Amino acid sequence: MPTDTSPGRIDHDRRSFRYYRNAVERHWDPHEIDLETDREAIQDVPKPAFDGLRETLALFGAGEEAVTEDLSPLGVVLEDVADQLFVTTQLYEEAKHADFFDRYWGSIITPEEERRGLEPTAPTDERWFPDPYEELFERNEEAMHKLLLEDTPENRALAYCHYHMAIEGILAQTGYYGVQTNFSGEYEELPRLPGLVEGFSRIRSDEGRHVGFGMWKLKTLVQEEGVDPGLIEETIGELAMLVQRIVGDSAEEDAIGVDDDSLVSYAAAKHHDRMAQIVDDDSELPAVEELVALEE
Repeated sequence: MPTDTSPGRIDHDRRSFRYYRNAVERHWDPHEIDLETDREAIQDVPKPAFDGLRETLALFGAGEEAVTEDLSPLGVVLEDVADQLFVTTQLYEEAKHADFFDRYWGSIITPEEERRGLEPTAPTDERWFPDPYEELFERNEEAMHKLLLEDTPENRALAYCHYHMAIEGILAQTGYYGVQTNFSGEYEELPRLPGLVEGFSRIRSDEGRHVGFGMWKLKTLVQEEGVDPGLIEETIGELAMLVQRIVGDSAEEDAIGVDDDSLVSYAAAKHHDRMAQIVDDDSELPAVEELVALEE
């Protein structure tokens, strides 16, 4: 039997293989998260905050379903086996995230809407999705599909910019930060929702690994494939402006918790730090253990 270091086998030192193994070792099941406390605590969420939470969860749920589908072209064009292994774990994790949001809506949001005498809504209702959100995901779908038509280093860079950096690295991380901060017990006016916070913590950890993969791929494209760093900076900068509009549009008047200015600042800081790590030759990318720990 050949050893792990024999020729022709998977490169265990490749960053994507380490990401793949980290995903396997950190497996979690969205249906094992206890939501019992949330069922009662949700009753104490004030109306503006409840409306904001519904919109946020709808945006996340729809986003996870969309990116689960949109990631597929990347799995088709990647040649390295270790890269393919990682993408399969990412597809699986995006599906788990969509499952968690669907479960939370059906178990917590819908019963609470009925208790409050509200007309039950679906997380797919158009009312939840502002125009900038629709535009961001349409652009992502187009960028990912383009890989199947013309697989070039520049098109791969655009795909990573849209999917891993803008949607996962800026928009999603900003939303996770806001919800976790609001419902972790930091605000007296808002109840603690431990099931929601645990779910978001596990999802953020997964997304930290996904973002790290995208950063590594972009840095490699710049250093080894001659992709212009300006293309990456311009693309992510333009998409970051869309994210700021989404955050602003989703802010509720008189809402309790993290204000939209703080969320925009958080998003800008994430964007600045990651761009520096990608385009600066002297900057090292974080190890996978650091990525997942930072996002917990």
